[in-house]
Amino acid sequence: MNNAVSDRNFERPHFQRRIRRLERDILRMGALVENSFRLSHQALFARDLIAAEQLPLLDKKIDHFYRQIELECAALITLEGPVAQDLRLISAFMQLVRDLERIGDYAEDLGEIALKMFPYPAHRCVPQIETMSHHAQAMLATSLVALADLDVTAGQSVKRLDDTVDTAYKTLYQTLANERDIKGVVEPILLLVLIIRHLERMADHATNIGQRVAYIVTGQRG
Repeated sequence: MNNAVSDRNFERPHFQRRIRRLERDILRMGALVENSFRLSHQALFARDLIAAEQLPLLDKKIDHFYRQIELECAALITLEGPVAQDLRLISAFMQLVRDLERIGDYAEDLGEIALKMFPYPAHRCVPQIETMSHHAQAMLATSLVALADLDVTAGQSVKRLDDTVDTAYKTLYQTLANERDIKGVVEPILLLVLIIRHLERMADHATNIGQRVAYIVTGQRG
């Protein structure tokens, strides 16, 4: 992550070191969340039991980073007296780690849903849902690159990618809501609706991260 600390902090090396350590921890948390999303995808679409079983442990690691980063942000605000630019940075960090934590929660939920889906044959909508998942993962990857590089253009591009996921969600929801050829239990249809809702929310949180990166750099909210 590029140094987003104000020039004034060159006179405050301790504060600067804490900010850099915080940046590294956020990126490490982001890598865990990205891996969690990948494992949930494998569990859902490759029916990978091992991937599904790894998700709860990974989520605990994500939650640990989340708590640690929030505490460090609060300590920096309380004890270090950051100037306005640095306060904007720390506040944005606190918000975006919440987005990362929520994506991790949704990934763990998708792993649980995958286990419930294992007994049922694949629905005809699964290929479209898999594509939706790929798009949402690409959004997360782009937002993390934007965060690492403090790249405004990359951060703002995530919002455009979100349109594809939103369109997929609306189309798939209508298809599943109007399902007529249901034989036996309706659980798999309900689970598929839950899957696409989770993916849509994960994409929204990825969009938030991209917008927060733009805010860190420009001071303007998208």
